[in-house]
Amino acid sequence: MERHTDVLLVTANVGSLFDNVGEIQSQWLNELYKTIHTYRPQFVGLHFQEVGGKDYTANMGYAENFFRSIEESEEMRDFDRVCIYIDNRFQAEDSFTALGSMYFIHKKLKNILQYDFKVKDFRPVPGQNKHVGSLDGVATVQKEKFPKNFWPDFKWSRKGFMRTRWIIHNRALDLVNIHLFHDASNLIACTSSPSVYSANRKNALRYVINRLSDNQHTPMPFILFGDFNFRLDALNLVQHLSTSAEVQTVKKDSSNEVEKIICEEKDNDHKVLLHIEEKLFTYLHQAFFRADNGKALLKYDKEVSAFHDVLSEEAIKFPPSYPYSEDYTKPTQYMNTRCPAWCDRILMSHCVQDLLLHSTEDNEHSLVYNTVGPNVCMGDHKPVFLFFPLKTNDR
Repeated sequence: MERHTDVLLVTANVGSLFDNVGEIQSQWLNELYKTIHTYRPQFVGLHFQEVGGKDYTANMGYAENFFRSIEESEEMRDFDRVCIYIDNRFQAEDSFTALGSMYFIHKKLKNILQYDFKVKDFRPVPGQNKHVGSLDGVATVQKEKFPKNFWPDFKWSRKGFMRTRWIIHNRALDLVNIHLFHDASNLIACTSSPSVYSANRKNALRYVINRLSDNQHTPMPFILFGDFNFRLDALNLVQHLSTSAEVQTVKKDSSNEVEKIICEEKDNDHKVLLHIEEKLFTYLHQAFFRADNGKALLKYDKEVSAFHDVLSEEAIKFPPSYPYSEDYTKPTQYMNTRCPAWCDRILMSHCVQDLLLHSTEDNEHSLVYNTVGPNVCMGDHKPVFLFFPLKTNDR
């Protein structure tokens, strides 16, 4: 039987957990611990985006308590080494990314090293490695906020990436936490294919990939997991959804600017089938987005295809991860704010595929790509996880 180390990677946009502190947060943690208990990994990587939420100046204290509760929980007691990187210094506007990464190493995992980006060498992982603040000068992490010129026509935001590098049983891997730009307006997203927002994300992701292979450090196989904000091809999807409808474009009185797109059914008393505004996306048959795990939508999920030269992804067999209702009683319903999409992803360089065991002889250790807490309220993003047996290379 081929030897392996079980790895669990989780990405979660947790902004809504801090904007709505309460029962959702404890439920979120319970679902995370259930996932860890189910798969019993020896290495856990947790990548968080939007640390502190939209009102981060007021909520950053809640965020620190949240991460501390994970670190000190009974459920994580068998992980005797912990590496934590929380970029919470919002006062540093030019560098603040609101990213947080936590890595847990099980007491059974002995052969593991972490990279020091300053001395350009690997070193043993000490018991507790906790860095909370701006992260400037922390040798074991690389953090970068995207330059302003990436989106000159849009408000500069706290998007960026954070990289750590590991050797697990002689297998080297870069683990990269990433947060790309969102769609500011549903109406603008509908005007072209690909949308202007998609083009911005493409530029930023290509920038990150180039940074990972720029020879400043020896390029390694890498896994990117975070909130890519990938959206469906809205123009073509809306055309498909409104094929048998009457489409009205409502413009503002004072200008030629589109204010609403309303699609009414031609029969059925002209019931409104689809209603789109800048921050409103209401579709009469919302169950369509979850039917068969959203399989019919995958043909509109095009943004990752621009990177097939360097990136691969396991087959998606779960519904779009965003935007779920934050109503505790409606855990599988989407909010009527955005078109549902697979924003939260785990992508990898092609050579990583050679390191993954998709299944093992005992079938207890099979690769799984899915969401955490699919049937409970987890905030507006469902966390996405990848569990896999990593082939060891012990000599």
